[in-house]
Amino acid sequence: MLQRIQSVYLLLASLVIFALFLFPLVHNVYVASVPSTIKVTGIYQDVNGAQTPTQSFVALIAATAVVAILPLVLIFLYKNRKQQIMLCYVYILVIFGYSFWVAQAVKSVTDEAKLSTNNFGIGALLSSLSIVLVLAAAKAIQRDEKLVKSADRLR
Repeated sequence: MLQRIQSVYLLLASLVIFALFLFPLVHNVYVASVPSTIKVTGIYQDVNGAQTPTQSFVALIAATAVVAILPLVLIFLYKNRKQQIMLCYVYILVIFGYSFWVAQAVKSVTDEAKLSTNNFGIGALLSSLSIVLVLAAAKAIQRDEKLVKSADRLR
């Protein structure tokens, strides 16, 4: 059934990852002595007061799209709850790997610049929020599995 709460959690997890295309990971950091903003789509530098893209992260864009689509695929595996639970936990590991890759990409671009907490944008927190939402979905799927098992015992 698609009208379960775990479907909402997985949909929100997907939307949160898609939001990485909108929100910056790091802003107000100097790359090559020019104030820059780093998103998953690339590096945007302030040139005459306007944000202009200077470098694109093609592989990171593709990985972000794939990671954002995976929770949508998990929604449609509702007939096999055990597999859905297992894939939720695998997806959490995928998000950890993806987050590490994003952190390394930001670190490689800003190697000479010092990052502080006021440089991090909303995008830096979105993958963590997605992990929390997928964990909530996995717990809801486990509750459904438990409910179905108890109903089967009554038959």
